[in-house]
Amino acid sequence: MPGVRGGCCWFGGSLLVLLVAISLHQELWGPEELPRMAKDLKTLREEYKQLNKSCFILGASGETGKELLKQIVQSQLFGKVTVVGRRKLNFEDEAYKDVAQEVVDFEKLEEYSSAFQGHDVGFCCLGTTKAKSGEAGFIRVDHDYVLQSAQLAKAGGCQHFSLESSKGADKSSSFLYLRVKGEVEAEVEELGFERFSIFRPAVLMVDRQEYRGSEWMTRKLLTPIAYLFPTAYTVPIPTLVRAMLNNVMIQSDKKVELLENKAIHTLGKMEGGEMEGGKC
Repeated sequence: MPGVRGGCCWFGGSLLVLLVAISLHQELWGPEELPRMAKDLKTLREEYKQLNKSCFILGASGETGKELLKQIVQSQLFGKVTVVGRRKLNFEDEAYKDVAQEVVDFEKLEEYSSAFQGHDVGFCCLGTTKAKSGEAGFIRVDHDYVLQSAQLAKAGGCQHFSLESSKGADKSSSFLYLRVKGEVEAEVEELGFERFSIFRPAVLMVDRQEYRGSEWMTRKLLTPIAYLFPTAYTVPIPTLVRAMLNNVMIQSDKKVELLENKAIHTLGKMEGGEMEGGKC
């Protein structure tokens, strides 16, 4: 039917124009609050290494955690690196020989408090999906495990806790995923870390080893938009990880830092030079 086809084309075209307009707005005028840098990143990196700090990583078997561990090992930013997880990881590369591993039972996490003691910085990349683990399993991993780990880390002396959350996280959201992410953000904040950094990436651009049909389709649909508007709806995992590590080195007077997707892009693309007032 010509009228129906014409109406569908008009609707599809209008939707595309609206999506492009929203993308352009986010690309050019989206929030981007970053700490000020008094020194270039190279200097900050070398000074941070001299502090010989220790860190732990939760979720090192996942895509973000795996890349985070890789970049930490390559940069030699920390004097001691510990992976905390449900099973021991096998590392074939000699570069990982000094990485410590603490195997814990997340269902009895209170019995493994020693795994969280003596770390200056904690990175939490724990996460699953409702499709994989069911609603109860998703809440248990993305809320309970994260919060309990943060509590033990705080009690163990951790000063800076970095949490991988999600774009749109909101404890009052009607969507389970975003509500749980928002709830755990708020509850970890209440623990009172000396510094708490929340990263809210949009769709993570990565070819997962574990197939997730909906994520695969979303990435395919967003790929052309990401090419035109790279900071609006997507972020490559290496960029997210560089942002997390660069943020560690940059001093901030904020106890709680909320980094949305555009700020993650900006911070993750910094390689050197100075940044003033949040601009590279």
